[in-house]
Amino acid sequence: MKVRVEVFLKPGVLDVQGKATEAALHSLGFVGASEVRVGRIITLDLKGEDKAAAEAEARSMADRLLANAVIESYRIEVA
Repeated sequence: MKVRVEVFLKPGVLDVQGKATEAALHSLGFVGASEVRVGRIITLDLKGEDKAAAEAEARSMADRLLANAVIESYRIEVA
């Protein structure tokens, strides 16, 4: 089963990489870009056919390793 975990900084946490990307976009002439935030996507395959079990396992992975609960949030998508 395909699982996608999107990890992103919580609102209010300074996103240095996002600010640098925004500045680079502006320097390339994309002046309409604002509030740029950078996150990451982790994709993986899990064995089994139970969508709820796959989501629970992915949530456990995110809580324990994939996301820093202090500064990051995540979203899980099971296909």
